[in-house]
Amino acid sequence: MHYLLFYEVSEDFVSRRAAFRDTHLEKAWKASEHGELLLGGALANPVDGAVLLFQGDSTEVVEKFAQADPYETSSTVKRWYVREWTTVVGEKTATPVRPTVASLNLRDFACPSR
Repeated sequence: MHYLLFYEVSEDFVSRRAAFRDTHLEKAWKASEHGELLLGGALANPVDGAVLLFQGDSTEVVEKFAQADPYETSSTVKRWYVREWTTVVGEKTATPVRPTVASLNLRDFACPSR
């Protein structure tokens, strides 16, 4: 399964995160190397949050990550929460869903006109 970890950050996040960024990134890269964290980063324009995409069997790994993250323990993150994400399309999807034959439109297979 895929899980999204959402961070709602403090108003002065960009300036406050500097003191904790290397430790946070080290933790994130380790989780990535273990195959748990697939993608992560801050939201931009405005920088008012962050989203991290995890994969696993439960939310346990995600919750442990958030609870021990220096951004959380330093109160740079105001609030965090985890949402299960049912991925259905793409190379890394957890639950692939393909269209049924009945739903396919024959014109999708027609030769293009010249």
